[in-house]
Amino acid sequence: MPKIRTKKAVAKRLRVTGSGQIKRMRQFSGCHHIREKKSPKRTRKFRKVVLVHPSDAKRLRLLAPYVF
Repeated sequence: MPKIRTKKAVAKRLRVTGSGQIKRMRQFSGCHHIREKKSPKRTRKFRKVVLVHPSDAKRLRLLAPYVF
């Protein structure tokens, strides 16, 4: 039986909190080119880290089993 491989693209984008929840950055967080036309108030919101929804977290744990 082969080993389960970690999807590196998923592992690089996510972190785990102390309580075991998964954190992610908001959409457009690192992309300045697309953010030029958006208001400053809206772009400030992209800096925040948000928690992944529990139903999505279940799927992400399958993609990166050894990270979480």
